[in-house]
Amino acid sequence: MRILVAQINPTIADLAGNTQRILQAIERGRRQGANLILLPELALSGYPPEDFLLLPHFMEAVETHLNHIVSASSGVCVIVGLPRRNPHHMEKILYNSAAIIQDQQLLGYVDKALLPTYDVFDERRYFEPGEPSKIWTLQGHKVAITICEDLWQHSGFLQSTHYRRDPILEFQGQNPSLLLNLSASPYSVSKFHTRLQVCLTAAKTLHCPVILCNQVGGNDSLIFDGYSVFVNERGLIQCAKGFKEDDLLIDLAKPDAGQLHVDHHVLNDLYHALVLGMHDYFKKLGFKKACLGLSGGIDSALVACLAAEALGPENVLAVCMPSRYSSPDSARDAALLAKRLGINYKEVSIESPFESYLELLKPEFAGQAEDITEENLQARIRGMLLMAFSNKFGYIVLSTSNKSEFAMGYSTLYGDMCGGLAVLSDVTKQQIYALAEWINRHEEIIPWNTIRRPPSAELRHDQKDSDSLPDYAIVDHVLQAYVEDHRSPQWIADHFQYPLPLVEELIKKIHNNEYKRRQAPPGLRVSEKAFSVGRRFPIVQRWM
Repeated sequence: MRILVAQINPTIADLAGNTQRILQAIERGRRQGANLILLPELALSGYPPEDFLLLPHFMEAVETHLNHIVSASSGVCVIVGLPRRNPHHMEKILYNSAAIIQDQQLLGYVDKALLPTYDVFDERRYFEPGEPSKIWTLQGHKVAITICEDLWQHSGFLQSTHYRRDPILEFQGQNPSLLLNLSASPYSVSKFHTRLQVCLTAAKTLHCPVILCNQVGGNDSLIFDGYSVFVNERGLIQCAKGFKEDDLLIDLAKPDAGQLHVDHHVLNDLYHALVLGMHDYFKKLGFKKACLGLSGGIDSALVACLAAEALGPENVLAVCMPSRYSSPDSARDAALLAKRLGINYKEVSIESPFESYLELLKPEFAGQAEDITEENLQARIRGMLLMAFSNKFGYIVLSTSNKSEFAMGYSTLYGDMCGGLAVLSDVTKQQIYALAEWINRHEEIIPWNTIRRPPSAELRHDQKDSDSLPDYAIVDHVLQAYVEDHRSPQWIADHFQYPLPLVEELIKKIHNNEYKRRQAPPGLRVSEKAFSVGRRFPIVQRWM
């Protein structure tokens, strides 16, 4: 049997566009002599469709487009993911399903058994768990079919939940000759290696090859990396490309060619995940152009590099907005980076509006010392100017605040936090330095002066981030351990040999700034626990 694994990039609720992608995949498979075309989880609706699933007319349209796919399946078998109505009228009205289609006949469905409801997933809100699946005889092969999470319970890699069922063990006595999995598995750092081990574990238990077809592309905050795989008990046989649409043509009749070794560089994948997330956010919204404040600091420099690659340099406007506190080096570095990237560049001083605000507020603030109020005025003037460019010329403003700053509240609401997309909201300061050096690995793109200069918001004389925060390495250790790994303050203090009061103060800042993050733009998720999606804590609380 020859199988085409079609790693496509669907758009949420674009049923016509997604159907066209599916039909094109079927035709590519037919031209290459494939007997079976495998597509990702919820490929027809896009993942995650969220509350579109609650609209009856949306589900009617899904059924109409499924008929188009059935009609196009002449001479081949197609397995495609989609939501479908629950005919049994049980607790939930829908299933997350795979339609099994062969030669213009809808043979039936496989319904997802394990429904993740943690982190970024909320599938029990919509779907009923599927019953134990049967083995399908397709093209003379005994085929087991699963959907994403159904593989994971058996692997032992799940940390947030433990299901009472293990679909892989349910297949064990049925002796399948092939296991297929339709996935919409989001990217996070090093996720490929975990996903690969999940597939290998199932292959070893069932003593048969496993083929996983993963969605690719960005949908809001979530980024799907693709990297669809074909494995057997001994290891990886074939792998699709990451972060782009791709096809794998698998011929089960060919002898095993041996293991494939894929070297994934963490920073390379992180960079391309952010580029893909930004590119698809703009493309799927119908926007082309972005603007950002380019300060000469490392955060905005990285965002400028990502935007130039994701959107094309001609579609990026960088605005340098110096004040009385800006260093000459910062403006010079900003202009140099813009020239190297080929992006549009403007310099607009904020000195005049800042002085006007100070004069306006002078009688109101009489007798009050200057403090963070005057600092935030500058950030908000810059935000206002960027939004003016956005309104006038149709740019989406890119926020340049990073995850470490978001955690500590070291960013200004309605100032540097404003915008339509927070590109780095899930990227820590240490990762930003690493990415900047990775970008410069062959030639200097980001000025080394930008990378080596101590970080500063430049909102007062001789200001440095270290005036308000401990070293970012400490911040990032606490952030990782508390937010992503859910470690206690005492554990963090003991593990890193930090003073407990320091750890508790940083964790208090994380909780106290929840109100800011609720008002931040959507951000791109690249970790296991992002602020932008998947993490839910109340603003008003007395825990810390």
